[in-house]
Amino acid sequence: MADENPAEEVAETQKLKPCCACPETKKVRDACIVEKGEEHCGDLIQAHKDCMKKMGFDI
Repeated sequence: MADENPAEEVAETQKLKPCCACPETKKVRDACIVEKGEEHCGDLIQAHKDCMKKMGFDI
């Protein structure tokens, strides 16, 4: 059985700052917004929000 403790995972997630979470989705989202405008990047914005939620942030 794994030694994973959900409380430890939450504590570790809380140490991570929102600006540093999900760098992959953040980078493509930001590039799209700069190049095409926010109104054309809905899927990438949602993908980043979903990633942030998975990391434990309340978006």
